[in-house]
Amino acid sequence: MAITAQQVKELREKTGAGMMDCKKALQATEGDMDKAIDFLREKGIAKAANKSDRIAAEGSAYIVTEGNEAVILEVNSETDFVAKNEGFQVLVKELAQHLLAKKPATVEEALAQTMDNGATVADHINAAVAKIGERLNLRRFEVVTKGDNDAFGAYLHMGGRIGVLTVLEGTTDSDAAKDVSMHIAALRPKYVSRDQVDSTEIEHEREVLTQQALNEGKPEKIVAKMVEGRIGKFYEEICVVDQSFVKNPDQKVGEFVKSKGAAVKSFVRYEVGEGIEKRQDNFAEEVMSQVKKD
Repeated sequence: MAITAQQVKELREKTGAGMMDCKKALQATEGDMDKAIDFLREKGIAKAANKSDRIAAEGSAYIVTEGNEAVILEVNSETDFVAKNEGFQVLVKELAQHLLAKKPATVEEALAQTMDNGATVADHINAAVAKIGERLNLRRFEVVTKGDNDAFGAYLHMGGRIGVLTVLEGTTDSDAAKDVSMHIAALRPKYVSRDQVDSTEIEHEREVLTQQALNEGKPEKIVAKMVEGRIGKFYEEICVVDQSFVKNPDQKVGEFVKSKGAAVKSFVRYEVGEGIEKRQDNFAEEVMSQVKKD
């Protein structure tokens, strides 16, 4: 099948592999992007693709904590300029207070709820759109509760570019909880601990790593042992308690938390725009297409 330049470009961005390697991988996998990523990893040409790396939309994450309740949310705008606008920031805070008070289960339910000013959340956002002049969107939120002997760690990085809300159980040390949130902001783990990782994800990783080791020419009898060692490294990449603590790399996050008599119960990490593909205009192509029309 014909492989387009756009497909090659996308695979390069996701893997960091060379153009010809990407083209060969796509041809070998008949254009299947996920299979092409695995193909390159098996050849030792690419690292695991982090699909959330491509930050697209603008906006802000925000967190409000009140007693044993907290909310983290993301509101999107079209431009970073508007995200810094006072009117936008007021809207984000108003939405946060509403979500914390009413605790809707979904964004759809939230949009249909009535705010204190008598307008629905959807209409309130639309009124802000009319004033600010850009499309605004309540993308996601999570309401979190904790016990009396637990601590919230709320951390906003770069004015809300990244937001992390962590719950430590067994301690009321909010500074320690915030330190863990800062770590999560920096190292972007996916899970608290190994028991949360889906077995299919580990099995997939094991298959890729096995093929990678065989392609490196390693003897079959030692491949299984090598792969299990690499699986251990994989766990360290994705599980927060297994990661080296950013404030003290000689200590695991789990060890730091345990020294406080606590455990990581949960965390929510929002990075603004993650997973949203931003439309990329190619003005040269656009001009040429107009010239040809004329």
